[in-house]
Amino acid sequence: MKTIGTWTTGNDLLLIIISLIVGLLIGAEREYRNKFAGLRTFILISFGSCLFTILSLKIGISNPDRLAANIVTGIGFLGAGVIFKDDNKIGGITTATTIWATASLGMCIGSGHIYLALLGTALVLIVLTVLSRLQDFIDNRHKIREYSVTTADQKDTAYCETLFNRYNLKFAMVRQRYDTNGFSTTWKITGRVSSHQALLHQLMNDSRIHAYQF
Repeated sequence: MKTIGTWTTGNDLLLIIISLIVGLLIGAEREYRNKFAGLRTFILISFGSCLFTILSLKIGISNPDRLAANIVTGIGFLGAGVIFKDDNKIGGITTATTIWATASLGMCIGSGHIYLALLGTALVLIVLTVLSRLQDFIDNRHKIREYSVTTADQKDTAYCETLFNRYNLKFAMVRQRYDTNGFSTTWKITGRVSSHQALLHQLMNDSRIHAYQF
């Protein structure tokens, strides 16, 4: 019976079960947050990476690193598939990197490094849950948005700056454009979420503002 680290090939089933549990834990967190890649996806990623690693060791090829590199390449395609662009926002990057990390955990399990995989799983869950609260805390106090504000003419640019200062928002002009609908200015605005909300309410009810978008 061939030995892999401290594990033997007779423990392959146990390794696969552990990989399923790891995928289940991470997938459940992604499913709870209603992400594009959910429970089944992460279970299969962890299981597949584990199984490929076990097979590479069983086949006994001269350079197992080649198969591991191909696993990483394949995972890269999966990760790219969940990244999307919505207006000025790029989403899915956290899910894509979680897919990448889950594949590495499956490879750890398949090669017999169980404790390393379990530690990695705990760290991934901490990053996805605990640190997301820290991210929200920072985001609520330093929210950056791009606003496109349409007014009657260029003279109202100074008026927009007055509104931004009123709500303690930092601003920078990105670009300007004139068409038949009026004079459109794109601003990069930074500040608290509550200040952004107050500004939106002002823009919605201000007669000098013809249209706005963010």
